Amino acid sequence: MNDDTNDDTNELTGDDTWDALGALEAAGFPVTAFTDEQREVFARLTAGEVTLLADLRSRLDAVEPEVQAHNVIAGAALF
Repeated sequence: MNDDTNDDTNELTGDDTWDALGALEAAGFPVTAFTDEQREVFARLTAGEVTLLADLRSRLDAVEPEVQAHNVIAGAALF
């Protein structure tokens, strides 16, 4: 990948200091557990992409007990 990848991110945020990893960490993602390669990919996310991931995470967290119950009862193969 080239260094121009972050240009799109900066244009969308209007800020040269956009920190996608910081935003993900603030949203509850285990950024420190990511591999170096994963951090490189996540660091290039736009503000919109981080917002989408955070929204998906919050929706999944909202149904977590139900999903866990299904997992225990039906097994992980279904989920």
